[in-house]
Amino acid sequence: MDYQKAWEELQIKDDFLFAKVMRDKKICAALIERLLGTKIKDIIYLEEEKKIDIKWDAKSVRLDVYVEDGNRVFNLEMQTTNQKNLPYRSRYYQGMIDLNTIEKGESYRKLKESYVIFICTFDPFEQGKAKYTFENLCVEDKELRLKDGTRKIFLNAKGYQNAEEEDVREFLKYVNGEESDNIFVKKIENKVEQIKSNKEWRQEYMTMLMREAEIREQSREEGRLEGRLEGVEEGIKGMVLVLKELGVPTQTILSQIQEKFHLSQELARKYL
Repeated sequence: MDYQKAWEELQIKDDFLFAKVMRDKKICAALIERLLGTKIKDIIYLEEEKKIDIKWDAKSVRLDVYVEDGNRVFNLEMQTTNQKNLPYRSRYYQGMIDLNTIEKGESYRKLKESYVIFICTFDPFEQGKAKYTFENLCVEDKELRLKDGTRKIFLNAKGYQNAEEEDVREFLKYVNGEESDNIFVKKIENKVEQIKSNKEWRQEYMTMLMREAEIREQSREEGRLEGRLEGVEEGIKGMVLVLKELGVPTQTILSQIQEKFHLSQELARKYL
């Protein structure tokens, strides 16, 4: 792979670059303010690409941007692939964030307000809206809100024209790969250029790509090995069944599969 070319072609919609841009506190706070229509006093970076592991054998989650403003937690995710599972992912992310923010035995009242925000390069609900906001409401009375402090927001860059607020519209337009003269977008573009000129971050990105390539190759090799082993096992089982049906003595079957497949006596008996 041409890592130099890959680095130069990175866009705001790429996870790595998006996370680095959001490390600029002013830009991150300004984006959250615009997307949610709220005022941010001062954000604290809990962790860049925060990884939450509740149990060693449980499914972990890696969050792109994970920040806090007083009693509120914000998780921003850039999503470029529509795997048709965003509602469930948002539910899982919000649950993991809650488990991460409250200690065992503490009052539920200590749970912070949490906002899970997916910025999508596609329309996740195919309704043509630029923004979809979800809260928990009473089915019998839509005016009655649960007020559990959670909110899930999905932005649709493809439908940027339908965004009411100009900065949001232009930001989504930029995520969609189109140019914009918007002042806020220009600040983000300038930050992107600064990041791309940073040699350490370029090296970090290259290292990440190479590590991912190694993991993929290892997975493919393990898959090929597993496939070969499965093929051998099927061959052994088939041979045993045929010899049994022919009435071949057990000891003879053991000897034949040991010899043909180079098995130990213990393993041959296992298959038999």
